[in-house]
Amino acid sequence: MEHHTLRHLFWFLLIGGVIGWVAGLITRGRGFGIAGDIVIGIVGAMLGGVLVSVLGLSIDSSIGEFLVAVIGAVILVVLTRFIVRSTKAV
Repeated sequence: MEHHTLRHLFWFLLIGGVIGWVAGLITRGRGFGIAGDIVIGIVGAMLGGVLVSVLGLSIDSSIGEFLVAVIGAVILVVLTRFIVRSTKAV
């Protein structure tokens, strides 16, 4: 792999981890562990991007993109909890 590609991968994982960690703090007061934070952050960021697109919004700043990713991650955590609780109740 090229050095440039490895650097992008590092930042992608780091930012995903931070987003997941922030979502964990918002929803339950702590993170989900390193791997969990990265997964929640990356999938949540994609979910946030889809929601922004569906709503027809345009985000033109890095801070806005970060907030959209965090909101998507929080929604993902809430939905995941709801699904897990629903399946345990059955």
